[in-house]
Amino acid sequence: MWGDSKRNQISEFLRKLLTAYSKYFNAKYNRTGSLFEGSFKSEHISDDVHAKYLFSYIHLNPIKLIDRNWKKDGIKNTESALTFLRKYKWSSYLDHVGNSHDENKILKIENFPKYFKNLSDVDNEILNWIT
Repeated sequence: MWGDSKRNQISEFLRKLLTAYSKYFNAKYNRTGSLFEGSFKSEHISDDVHAKYLFSYIHLNPIKLIDRNWKKDGIKNTESALTFLRKYKWSSYLDHVGNSHDENKILKIENFPKYFKNLSDVDNEILNWIT
């Protein structure tokens, strides 16, 4: 695995990239303030169980757009949540379930570990976390 100096270089690169993008975006749209919810964080993924957890965590984040308190209160309508995820174009979830969209040109899904045997396994993984 990478040593600490390599991880620090990646973190520093991402910090600079996101700062530069925020400055550009704020200047372009004549706005001020932070563009992202929180500061950049990184964490070493030590095993496949951890990686699968992060897969679900990342892909469930957009649910807060339709239900702000879903993490605290749970999701009352799981089918509605899945439908939303299947249509939300700013997530790589669409790539993992095989939906074609313009944005998937930047992601090479074949570079990801094969955690799921088929597309329905992806939905089942997400459903397990929702319920």
